Amino acid sequence: MLFILIAVVSILILSYLINQIRRPKNLPPGPPWWPFVGNLPELKKLSKALGGQHLALSELSKRYKTNILGLKLGDEYVVTVFSYPIVRDVLIREEFEGRPDNFFLRLRCMGKKRGVTCTDGELWHIQRNFVNRHLRNLGFGKKPMEEMIRDEVVEMLSTLKEDGSNVQVDKFIAPAVLNVLWTLATGARISRKNNQLNELLDLFSVRSKAFDMTGGTLTQYPWLRFIAPEWCGYNLIQEINKKLKNFFVKTIEEHQEMWQEGRNDDLIYRYISEIKTPNKNSEVFNDDQLIMLCLDLFIAGTQTTSGTLDFGFLLMILHPDIQKKVQAQLDATFDKDHVLDYSDRHKLPYVEAVILEILRFRHVTPIAGPRRVMKDTYLDGYFLPKDTTILFSFYSINTSTEYWKDPEIFMPERFLDENGLLLPHEKVIPFGLGRRRCLGEVLAKTCIFFFFTEILRKFDVSLAPGSKLPSTKPVPGITLSAERYWAKFTERSL
Repeated sequence: MLFILIAVVSILILSYLINQIRRPKNLPPGPPWWPFVGNLPELKKLSKALGGQHLALSELSKRYKTNILGLKLGDEYVVTVFSYPIVRDVLIREEFEGRPDNFFLRLRCMGKKRGVTCTDGELWHIQRNFVNRHLRNLGFGKKPMEEMIRDEVVEMLSTLKEDGSNVQVDKFIAPAVLNVLWTLATGARISRKNNQLNELLDLFSVRSKAFDMTGGTLTQYPWLRFIAPEWCGYNLIQEINKKLKNFFVKTIEEHQEMWQEGRNDDLIYRYISEIKTPNKNSEVFNDDQLIMLCLDLFIAGTQTTSGTLDFGFLLMILHPDIQKKVQAQLDATFDKDHVLDYSDRHKLPYVEAVILEILRFRHVTPIAGPRRVMKDTYLDGYFLPKDTTILFSFYSINTSTEYWKDPEIFMPERFLDENGLLLPHEKVIPFGLGRRRCLGEVLAKTCIFFFFTEILRKFDVSLAPGSKLPSTKPVPGITLSAERYWAKFTERSL
């Protein structure tokens, strides 16, 4: 009997292990995986060796000669798409609009999927439509938003004029970007001298380096929070969540005290009005959802836009000839007292080409997503089971020799024709496509244009004296960032 029992257990264990390593029929090509851990050890090792998850995934796609790479991370199937036609197809198809329902995303949402960024289905539609509708009513994408951005520009220029000799560029830009969204959301700016703000920005910087787009080890092995909470990043996220919640709750409580029927002068007041509407579904509109909307906006204001501008000014330091061409076009097109509008970008093809090249050359989100397959489906002939996680390699599109000549060279002229006019640029898609494209796209584009052009109109930017020239190699994480550097902004004589 003991022998039979051992044999049965052995067979069951063997069957389980075989099932663990078995590759589903017609899943996209990729490396074989191990039981329990899948390809996670290999991906982490390769990411560390090459300098980022985006480079590791790109290397694996080349090894297996595929534009659709199939992996298993822990118990989760993860598919990454690389070529522009396939990425575009996935971005616009409805069955790829979901978000993974894993431990990391729930932890990011403070325990339950809420807000806009991490939700899908009916809840996502309702929240997204509410935010889009009311941000437009508050001036998002219109003149009022441009005025808010100009207010930030005025403060930035004043600060640089007072002392621009030794500026930590990433910390200088992030509060300005954030304040535009924060004013739309709360009706008030946050002072640059607010210690709590600076602490939160530092935490976000640490967070972006501690995880990758799949959530890292904590996603596949949530139980690690019990035995190695510091190592796996669990304590870090909990600390960020606690401080963010305290920050948002204080603002929301102030609004609740001041709220009265008909008051809709910022997004929080409008959301409170929605909560108080009779017969409103409390599962859809409640204080916890409002906190997560604030978090989604906060992240949008501190990561991609400020990171792009940080890379932009670094590239101007590294390419002073291009900086001078930008300034020459601005000087030749507008007099020094002209107040720029966002529509003025059409008069500045070279400046637009430089911004596009910054977005291509140092796109801060090289791996976008994650998305969840909402139902069993096929992609380019391969089978994708329901709940498969999808990632997009914008890095591979931006560095493909099929689309770009000498993609490793920073060359704005690639976006200009022989007459110096802007060429079509549909393959630069930093904000995505389809219904899940970035909510803050209009804000991001407008901020990048205004901050970049207005600062270069008034100042030359160079490396601060005594400062080490940073590496041009991006620092990996959820988003890429420039190696920290200090710049000198010297007022131009116009």
